[in-house]
Amino acid sequence: MDLQALQPLASTLALGWAFAAVVMGLLWLRMLSTRNATSVDVAWAANLGFLAVGYALLASEAGFERRVLVAVLGSLWSARLVWHLAGDRLWQADGAARGEDGRYADLRRRWGKQAPVKFFLFYQFQAALDAFLSLPFALALSARGGSLGGQEIAAALLWLAALTGESVADRQLARFKLDPKNRGRTCREGLWRLSRHPNYFFEWLSWCAFALLASGTPLGLLAWSAPALMLYLILFVTGIPPTEEQALRSRGEDYRAYQRSTSAFVPWFPKKESAACGTNP
Repeated sequence: MDLQALQPLASTLALGWAFAAVVMGLLWLRMLSTRNATSVDVAWAANLGFLAVGYALLASEAGFERRVLVAVLGSLWSARLVWHLAGDRLWQADGAARGEDGRYADLRRRWGKQAPVKFFLFYQFQAALDAFLSLPFALALSARGGSLGGQEIAAALLWLAALTGESVADRQLARFKLDPKNRGRTCREGLWRLSRHPNYFFEWLSWCAFALLASGTPLGLLAWSAPALMLYLILFVTGIPPTEEQALRSRGEDYRAYQRSTSAFVPWFPKKESAACGTNP
């Protein structure tokens, strides 16, 4: 391990954490008046895009092509996710604001009088998570000079495939939900026929692409801690478990049949043909 590279890396991540902490602190103050914590999801995604661009602007010793690549991949990934989350969780089709997401409303009820303090800690945890997940961006920019090589091109192609897959999955699910006759039914069309959570799968592939982009640098192996953490969160914490609990409450046996026939994460052929796109992530 190149110990000399640790100090500038730590300084970059500390700066990123400070930025995200301020943003989340301001958003928490707004939440106290609106009593709606849903926008924290959008801010979390936006912060990562700002960090990718900010790191690229500050990385004066990295090659210009590398700085542009990190800024473009990070900001476009962030912009797509921000747009999707804002449309899915903040605004209705007619432009009216949605109420608080059920996950946060449930936390507010459970926390009671301690909700303001616990939400502050939750918001700051999201800021720390932003800083940690920005590690691949910082590492990719730690390389001095040089042009892009085959590894960087492979990372960009993997990122493009992941972005395309996630965008297609989101559109398929949105189209399915727009049809009133599908109310109370589970989407089994397109990518949702092959995976119960294709959006999460392709989101994780994006993080693998970011890690691959940084792998050729002296501390590049550390970048794989980001997709490893994302995989853990998706499979066991904030991704699939609460999403499927909500789906079972709202769709019952229809969703249980979907669970029995369809891969939870990695797209694969279903065990049997089902009647009719996935959970609402």
